[in-house]
Amino acid sequence: MVVGYCVGEISLSELTFISDKMPQVGEYVTVEYDGKKVLGMVENLVRGNDALNIDLHDVEAIQTIARIGGKDYYIKGKVKLLGDVNDNLMLPRTPALPGTPIKLADKEILDKVFKVKNPIRLGTLVNQRDIEVNVEGNPILNRHLAILAMTGAGKSNTVAVLMDQLLRYNVPIFVFDMHGEYRDADFPNGSVNVIQPKINPTYMNFSEIKRLVNIPNNAYIQERYFRYAFNKAQNQINEGTEHTYKFLDAMYGILYVRSQEEGSDKQIVDVMNKIEDAKDKYNNLFDNNKGNILTSIKVGHVNVLDLSQTDESVSEVLVSHILRNALQRRKNFFHGGSNKTLDHSVFFIIEEAHILAPNKRDSQSKHWIQRVAREGRKFGLGLCLVSQSPKTVDHDALSQMNNMIILRLVEPEDQRHVQSASESLSKDLINQLPSLNVGEAIVLGLMSKVPTLVKIDEFKGRRTGGDLDIIGDLASFEKDEEDEIRRQEQESLDLGYNY
Repeated sequence: MVVGYCVGEISLSELTFISDKMPQVGEYVTVEYDGKKVLGMVENLVRGNDALNIDLHDVEAIQTIARIGGKDYYIKGKVKLLGDVNDNLMLPRTPALPGTPIKLADKEILDKVFKVKNPIRLGTLVNQRDIEVNVEGNPILNRHLAILAMTGAGKSNTVAVLMDQLLRYNVPIFVFDMHGEYRDADFPNGSVNVIQPKINPTYMNFSEIKRLVNIPNNAYIQERYFRYAFNKAQNQINEGTEHTYKFLDAMYGILYVRSQEEGSDKQIVDVMNKIEDAKDKYNNLFDNNKGNILTSIKVGHVNVLDLSQTDESVSEVLVSHILRNALQRRKNFFHGGSNKTLDHSVFFIIEEAHILAPNKRDSQSKHWIQRVAREGRKFGLGLCLVSQSPKTVDHDALSQMNNMIILRLVEPEDQRHVQSASESLSKDLINQLPSLNVGEAIVLGLMSKVPTLVKIDEFKGRRTGGDLDIIGDLASFEKDEEDEIRRQEQESLDLGYNY
């Protein structure tokens, strides 16, 4: 079906058309010329009437023209050209002629576009629900992914749909679950393996444990004493003269001996007190009998690290610790030189990425997220950053995400930040973000042959997340209280008491 005709100057990447029919933004069209069939996507639409132009200021004249010729309008749109469907979506070398008709792309062409080798089904086209949208799995795992949306736009549902699809390929998924949303999920294609946020201090490096013990970076004397105790405790464990489960105790003892030798130096005492405070504060975090967290990962499972009961500082330490170890052990696996290896790929999903990789603040978790974003693909480590506040996510990390699923975004600064991190997100697509409905998303990047407007499937197995029914809960609370009062009154009557 012809939806319009090319007008004006036409480039190799976009064209303008005029129509008397109203297509929809996000619909695919084809332009045939010079033996080519070029696929395009409608990115912008306006409707106008030459008689009712912006320079007309007479209200009565407007009313008269609207009554007589109000239907004499035109539709102007912009199409982003995506490539020749007969030449592997390669962009043509010559532009179309003005006047060339534009037709809606048929189902056969679109089915061909969304046919991929390792399909990950996300949903259907927003404007054509009979067209299934599949993206390629390997680019997601190798080249990273960002899932971005304002609160309530369907972000968590999208994450769950993605995880369930990846389970079909036996992918070991590791989720840093900041709100406990996925620990009770029921995935049709796999199971959940809940990992407790416990860490053996023996496996922590100096900077991680220094942060937990709260030794400031500018406290040079305290840091020197702390490093002395840390290194000596490590040597004692390696030599077998101390047990791993006494690591912090060993550090405390080493400093105690030194304090006796140096006459209870105040700086040493301060470090000893901080070690004692850390043992009390992080009693629920430290598990001296636990092995490396990475050994708890199960292939073909959603491995959920439940961080819902931990504060941000602990979450940052756990994220940096796990990513650092994963990257080092995958390097060992590829290059040898150590028996401490991770023998399989892992796809890490980082919820609340704006907290763990903040844009304007340095942190250890941000450092290791950046490292995995840059180096992970070489060693089979994939990364997915999830956030409802894109403008506060580190720009360097976000720009390494070569795939994006962007749901509704209204805040202009969020939109600008995302656009600056993605080469394939045009201004016209950015302008569509505020008008997306819940569960609708723009999908783009290496995982998709073309930018796509998708209605994400609904995941029915997620048992938590979303908005609470506060009014319903309070109504139930009031009813439960009334029932309890009646029960107590009945018990009193049964015992012979009268009011």
